[in-house]
Parts: sequence; structure tokens; C-alpha cells
Amino acid sequence: MAVVAFLALVFAIAVAFPVVVLTAECLAALLPQRRAETTAAPPRLAVLIPAHDEQKEIGHTVAAVLRQVRPEDVVLVVADNCTDKTADVARAAGAMVLQRSDPSRRGKGYALDFGVRYLTRDAPEILVVMDADCRPSDGAIMRIAAVAAATGRPVQCTYLMDSPAQASPRDLVSAFAFAVKNHVRPKGLSRLGGPCQLTGTGMAFPFGILKETPLASGNIVEDMQLGVDLGLRGHPAIFCPEAEVRSSLPRWSAASLAQRRRWEHGHLQVLLSHAPRLALAAALQGRPSLLALTLDLCVPPVSLLAVLWFVSLLLSALSAATGQGLAPLAMSLAGGGCLVLAVLAAWLVAGRSIIPLRMLLAAPWYALSKLPLYGRFLTGRQREWVRTERQPASGPEPEGATEPSRP
Repeated sequence: MAVVAFLALVFAIAVAFPVVVLTAECLAALLPQRRAETTAAPPRLAVLIPAHDEQKEIGHTVAAVLRQVRPEDVVLVVADNCTDKTADVARAAGAMVLQRSDPSRRGKGYALDFGVRYLTRDAPEILVVMDADCRPSDGAIMRIAAVAAATGRPVQCTYLMDSPAQASPRDLVSAFAFAVKNHVRPKGLSRLGGPCQLTGTGMAFPFGILKETPLASGNIVEDMQLGVDLGLRGHPAIFCPEAEVRSSLPRWSAASLAQRRRWEHGHLQVLLSHAPRLALAAALQGRPSLLALTLDLCVPPVSLLAVLWFVSLLLSALSAATGQGLAPLAMSLAGGGCLVLAVLAAWLVAGRSIIPLRMLLAAPWYALSKLPLYGRFLTGRQREWVRTERQPASGPEPEGATEPSRP
């Protein structure tokens, strides 16, 4: 077989694999929902909110959380390396506040570890993690806490982004892509009996399994890393679509591009470093949940997958045009059909309230606009955690802490 045909076939097969996984997840999300019954109230819980320079958002988030918890529950804000009034605002809103100052170790993982180590003094049975800029839907906290208590496993709720006012087509496509990742795909995996990735907020954990898991790191996608670590330890996460948290999608700006770069570079780093490890563990241990987690992790960001498919199509067309075989072209065309089917299924599940179907025609331009982002993964990938600018909203004591306080 000629070199071009061989390369085209190999590339088409490599792209077809994640395309098939994505399509299966999106189609499975259309299946009837199996609602988990959790009638029992959850045991005592703590809500941990890591926050870095979030004075504009933290008061609203604390108020929303306090409306859902009971007097015996704890709401703890870790004001991490803050240079603003995050701690004061959180305290005034009614939260306990723990301040951490360690500029050499920055990132959400360090803040989570700090809070968890403090809570071991009087450990709750369930720990809920909420980002400082998120709002839980009614009953969301108690629901995911109850599911975690009933199953003994981590629980992830639906995490969505609201488009900014006067959103551009690119904003709407971005919000839809976020919903595909955080709603449609985990919903499909759940319908198939599989676990899900952790998405960073709206997460509930039995406290015993979390305090035994390494958290302190500057990993730029600490949530995805934590989901992989817990899966390897025998605690894969469960998706709870009935509970929901929402945040505001950053507008396309230098700040939003930095956020997207962090998300997508981090995803690719975890994919490359941990997918082989997960696959090997799944094979050696005979654990279908790890295999499902591996397959899901092997799907790159959908924009990148679309770009890879287009490259595959060009190579396959070149192979066919030079008379070196039609098999790669047939496979690429089939993959393109699967991608379209996956997008339509995802839109039916979660996109109708986000973006008109006709505006999905902007998706190819959205994917192309992110080529520089993916190029930088090869030439200068992001390795450090960087805070994203927000739009304003309506055991023993760890070293360096100030005593938690309430007003």
C-alpha cells in the first residue's frame, strides 16, 4: 500500500475511534431517564467553596448555598491567596472563612486540600464542593449529598454555563459545546451504566474517600485529575442530572481565552498522561467502569475532534484522487456523518434552550478560531493555574490559616 494511503487509513481510524465514542454517548443521552430515588435526607454535610479574589461573586454564592443547608451543616469558604475582600464578603454573607496564604503554591487543588484537612477536626459524612461563582438549583446540594450517602461514591451534578447578554453566535456555540461536555455526554454514559468525569463544581463525596485522596496540586484541571484518581482507587463518579449548578460564560476576551486554554490544554494533558494508565488498569483488573472512563477520556474537545476529522478527510481525498484506495475516504465520510448525528442528538438533548439550530452553522468557524489555542499546546502549553476574570453577578489546623469565623 502506498505511503499516502497508509497514512490516510491510519489517521482515519485514529479519528474514527473518538468520533464513535462521542456519537454513542450523545445518542444514549436520548434514552429514557432512569431517575434515582433518594428519599432519605443526607447525613451531616459540609459545603467547601474555594475562592481566589472572588469578592464580586462569593456573597451571592454563599447566600444561595445557605438557603439549601441545615443548621447542623457547615459552609466553609477557603479564601486562597486573596488580594481583595473575598474573606470579608463571605464572612458577612454567613459562611465560615478559612484564609490561606502561600503564593508559591497556587491553585484550586491546594485550596481543597487546605479545607479538607481543616474539616477532619470534626469531619462531616459528606463533602460538597462548589465553585465561588456558581449558583445551585433548588435542592441540588441536598440531592447530590443524598446520592453520595446512598451509594458511597462521588456524585457530579449538571454544570452549565449561561451565555452573556447579547451573545454572539460564537458565544452560543461555546455555551452549547460546554453543555455537550458537561450534560449530554455524562448523561449518555449514565444511561449506559457508566461513570462520569468530575467537572469541578457541584460535586459530592463521602468524606472518608476524599480525605484519603491526594488533592494538593497545581494541576490546571484538578477536577478531571481527581476523577481519574478516584476511579483508579475504585470510586468512579456517578452523574446526577436532576441537580444543576450554573455559572456565567466569560465573553470572548483575553480572559476567556485564557480560561479555554486552561480547560483544553489540561484535558489534553490528562488524556495523554492517564488514558494508557486507565486502559491498563481496566484490562488487568477487569473493571468495565474504568474502561468506560478511559473511552470517555479519549474523546478530545469537540472542536479539536472536528479539526482532526477535516484533516483526515483531506488526506483521504488525496489518497482517493491519486488512485491509492477509497477505504480511508469512505471511513472519513462515515466519521463525518457520525459527527453530524452526534451534534444533532446533543442539540435535541440540551441545545434547544441554548442555540437555534441554524446557528450551529457557525460551529466550523468556532472550531477554526481555536486552531491557535491547539497550536500552543504543541509550542507552549499552559501548565499553571490562572484565575479567570469574572463578570459581576447579581485534622489539625492547616499551617498559615486564620481561625474560621461567622458574623
